[in-house]
Amino acid sequence: MKRYLKFIAVAAAAGTMFTACVGDLETQPLNETQKTAATVYGTDPSGYLGGLARIYFQFVSNDLTDLQLTDGGASELIRAYWSLNEVSADAVKCAWSGDAWVAAVNTNTWSEADNDAAYAVYVRTVQGISFANEFLRQTQDLSALTAENAKIVESYRAEARFLRAYYYWIDMDCFGAVPFTTEESPVGIEGPVQKSRTDIFNWIVGELKDLVSSGSAMPEARSNYPRADKGSVWGLLARIYLNAEVYTGTAMWNEAKAACEEIFKLGYGLASNYADVFRGDNGSNPDVQKEMLFAIDYNAEQTQSYGGSSFLAFAAIADSDVTSDSRPNGVNGGWGGIRVPFDYVNLYFSPSGQDYSTGDYTIADKRGRMFYIKGRKEDMSELYDFSYGWSCFKFNNIPHDQTEEQFRATAGIKAYSDVDFPLIRLGEIYLIYAEACMHTGASSSALPYLRQLSERAGVEAPTTITTDYLVAERARELMWEGHRRTDLIRYGLYNSASYLWPWKGGSYTGQGFDKHLNIFAIPASELASNPNLNQNEGYKVAGK
Repeated sequence: MKRYLKFIAVAAAAGTMFTACVGDLETQPLNETQKTAATVYGTDPSGYLGGLARIYFQFVSNDLTDLQLTDGGASELIRAYWSLNEVSADAVKCAWSGDAWVAAVNTNTWSEADNDAAYAVYVRTVQGISFANEFLRQTQDLSALTAENAKIVESYRAEARFLRAYYYWIDMDCFGAVPFTTEESPVGIEGPVQKSRTDIFNWIVGELKDLVSSGSAMPEARSNYPRADKGSVWGLLARIYLNAEVYTGTAMWNEAKAACEEIFKLGYGLASNYADVFRGDNGSNPDVQKEMLFAIDYNAEQTQSYGGSSFLAFAAIADSDVTSDSRPNGVNGGWGGIRVPFDYVNLYFSPSGQDYSTGDYTIADKRGRMFYIKGRKEDMSELYDFSYGWSCFKFNNIPHDQTEEQFRATAGIKAYSDVDFPLIRLGEIYLIYAEACMHTGASSSALPYLRQLSERAGVEAPTTITTDYLVAERARELMWEGHRRTDLIRYGLYNSASYLWPWKGGSYTGQGFDKHLNIFAIPASELASNPNLNQNEGYKVAGK
């Protein structure tokens, strides 16, 4: 059984229990006269789950109480962050011309004006940090609990610290220098001070290193799925070290390599079938769970969200794809939104055949067999017409051991997704290790891991590691998992005129754009409410 389904219900019920002023980044204490955790949560560890649930819930929340948006589904953090990292890059374009964020993100033409996707990422992460700070503040004194119960709650506190670090990482990745607070910060006095990207990076690294230390209360690796554990912590450390040069100006390849090697000791393994990692039962399939370091649990009955994997399944097909005898990825309708440019499919998956439009083609790489082009137009000359481009059925609601026909007969067709979204998985760690080894002169150490990925994909394994290979292999292995913008920035390709894709920079043939767009603008509403914040370089400030 999925382990935080009950968290979602608790968090939803607790929706009015916590409120956040985004400008202050902090919640007020629940009761200033109550100084112990027991007076807030009780003495049973189950009472503390509501506070922890609210921190996890920020990943999937559709609550618009503190957001100046009209679309709750689009405000969900996984969907909003995915959109910034994928739709703004080469693997995805969106056909929804009526959605406020779409045109700017499709064409890399956003400005200091509030962008709905960027705004949602900013607010959701800030709220998550705020809830984590408040939970940690309220649980500092556990003296009223038994030793056994206090130990359990300490593990919850460790999870809260990891989630806060994860939210800060998203914040830093998207916005650079961001406002910073912890549970030790003064509450409600004034807006928090903005810290540099380097300072935030160093703080995150310090938190994560403490959480994987031998004395940490963080649950042991592979013991807490889908909630965070030490494997999750090592995975985020590896990822943040991978991008250290972007974040701080100083590369940390040895540290990235060492973090991956720690993960290799923890008993993870690749799932046997790549497609199974993204199927509707991936959260309960033991063969897939061994690959997952951290995932967000989606359940069609409990997490009824139009974000996350529901967005990735429904928006990837058209209504015309869904008939009484055809449910290609196990959902009951199509939104006709996101699809892949042919240029990406052709460059990284090399389809061969006589007529793509009739589906008469083959792709040797098993990871490329989720594409659908029949009835579509190959090119993307019409950006806002869903019939232009290749559909992608990577996120598939049908369990791995059922055919489409069996699924229809036994489960019906669900209105939401059951696919857990992998935030960190072993396939990514293998690629981080390969990149770190390439930069440290140890490529031979990484080749066996790349061989495992190649064997699973059914393609020839590399004999050397180059940057060009990694650009391509990450495009194949991690497609549509929310990494692409960050990857292309690290490789110097994101804003560059040397690597083009359709509609890059606002041109169908593609063009470079200014480097300041590698990060997004701090929302104008935040600048107005907190005088301690400065806008990112290259963006204008209202009234100045």
